Amino acid sequence: MSTFARIDAVSSLVLDEETLPDELGPDQVQVDITYCGICATDTHNYTSGGQIPPATFGHEWTGTISRVGASVSSVRDGDRVIAAVGPACGTCAMCRAGHADHCDLSFAEANGVTLDAPAHGGFASTLVVSERRVVPVIDGVSDVEAALVEPTAVTFHAVRRARQSLGAVVVVQGAGPIGLLTAQHARHAGAGRLLVIEPNADRRAAATALEFSDVVAPGDTASAWIDEVTSGLGADVLYECTGAATLLKSSSEMVRRGGTLALLGFPMTDSQISYGDWQVRELTVIGSLAYTHDDFLGAMRAIADGSVQVESLHTATIGLSELAAMLDELDSGDTSQTKVLLDPPRSGE
Repeated sequence: MSTFARIDAVSSLVLDEETLPDELGPDQVQVDITYCGICATDTHNYTSGGQIPPATFGHEWTGTISRVGASVSSVRDGDRVIAAVGPACGTCAMCRAGHADHCDLSFAEANGVTLDAPAHGGFASTLVVSERRVVPVIDGVSDVEAALVEPTAVTFHAVRRARQSLGAVVVVQGAGPIGLLTAQHARHAGAGRLLVIEPNADRRAAATALEFSDVVAPGDTASAWIDEVTSGLGADVLYECTGAATLLKSSSEMVRRGGTLALLGFPMTDSQISYGDWQVRELTVIGSLAYTHDDFLGAMRAIADGSVQVESLHTATIGLSELAAMLDELDSGDTSQTKVLLDPPRSGE
């Protein structure tokens, strides 16, 4: 038997049990979950009553392979693995058109809508998924670090898409987990000067602990920093990591003419922008959602060699019975948590 959490109503979840299959499909693997991170998508799913596919409720998981199907060749029993998406399939419409970085199958896997998607996510003791959905953990990455590879891959993907130039003046708006990871990737990618903007004092402290020297609250101080460092031109690249729809216009105004606005935070409401302003200033606006298979490998290597520090983002570990209360706390905004990991009961416990 396996225990898992599922959403049953708005801001409500229940713990349920399922009987594991006697035999796995030929390309399936069974993963005993070690940790599963909680992210903003999980909170939105919880407060919306489950409007996001159930397989994504708990998508930042790591665990150990406990069974494999007859055709599985990339992993074996006892391997530590992380949740991922498979390589470009080569046969979907996007792949056939030469756009393998936007493979339809990989994108569907990231959003939990493939035909073989599990009925629940990683807030569970055990999960059965396709072999495509797991990647072995490389040497030098701890279990806690492995649980943070998925958001690290999200931010790795975004910085890679932004094509940030060496020596660029970079602004990161928001110092939650996504902002702190983005800032580290931007630094690793060769940012010349980097400003982190964050209203929450605890999160500013977290950014400072990661050795970012320019960390300020929103407002005049941030504007003055950009003006001084760029001689009034504006940032070369701004990574918007809050997902606050009201900040989109003001974020774009911090970017220089010809600069790049990279969007990571996902707004739950519509935004208003000045289309004409973006056009006159020839902004490059880049949306970024999820990742490719390659991003997971790059993210793990960055963690393993110390270029990106993730363990300091881990502020709490909870059990399944504490999940609803933690989601309520995270949704309230009145929390000191950065990244919370769920440690579920093991299968059979």
